[in-house]
Amino acid sequence: MLKASPRESKFIPPPKLPAPTPVVDVGEAEMRLAQDLLFFAYRDFTNVADQVLEELDLGRAHHRALHFIGRNPGITVSGLLAILRITKQSLARVLNALVDQGFVAQAPGFEDRRLRLLTLTDKGQALEKRLFEAQRDKIAQAYRSTGPQAVQGFRTVMRAMMDKGARAYLDGTGSAEDA
Repeated sequence: MLKASPRESKFIPPPKLPAPTPVVDVGEAEMRLAQDLLFFAYRDFTNVADQVLEELDLGRAHHRALHFIGRNPGITVSGLLAILRITKQSLARVLNALVDQGFVAQAPGFEDRRLRLLTLTDKGQALEKRLFEAQRDKIAQAYRSTGPQAVQGFRTVMRAMMDKGARAYLDGTGSAEDA
């Protein structure tokens, strides 16, 4: 067994510290660039779904309703209103079209028969899946091309832009009505 010679240091250097976090420029030029990025990304993200929706004479409001009904089977109309933050009149038009075309089913509440519980029909599930897959491919391509650190940064920024209720909904600590 070799012993350390008295002249050898037993000093163990501390782990390398991360570089200081740079200050983020929040000037007008950076904020305008951020808006441009959001607008163009939203345009291109929604465009792949818009093409499918156009075939069925549906729009983005229908897509959002399908998405959240699919994510929350049995959601109440008031719960969907809380998530979408649209007027009852706007939601009524959207739901009427989805019900009439056989994408959404309504059932009375179990305890309170006045409640309308919304679920996707098999036809609605197929459409929601088709829309999801089109947009999933767009996001997956972006995730693969940027890497895990960028994905985590994206999630962090998006969550920071949401209100507390939306974050609680995504975390599973709040109901759809709280979003």
